[in-house]
Amino acid sequence: MREQAISVTEAARNFADCVNRAHYQGTTFVLHKNGVPVARIVPEEGKPSNGRSIAEALASVRLSAEESAAWLRDLKKARRSLIPQKDKWQ
Repeated sequence: MREQAISVTEAARNFADCVNRAHYQGTTFVLHKNGVPVARIVPEEGKPSNGRSIAEALASVRLSAEESAAWLRDLKKARRSLIPQKDKWQ
């Protein structure tokens, strides 16, 4: 998890971006007022926040041949159920 120090003013001006980065990238923001840390914006614990963390978690899993085949079958089924995004430029 990354930690970034920012001023309270900068956090106020970019609040939505800070929240999104905490949620999607796992970044923790330490808010400083007059150079002194006063608060934190931290991601919620217990949820993978990006593809890299999911890939790292999956790399440590050892599946049997049957489990691996079932996982691949479920993955393909899930991919078929995805709805493609519409091209906004057409």
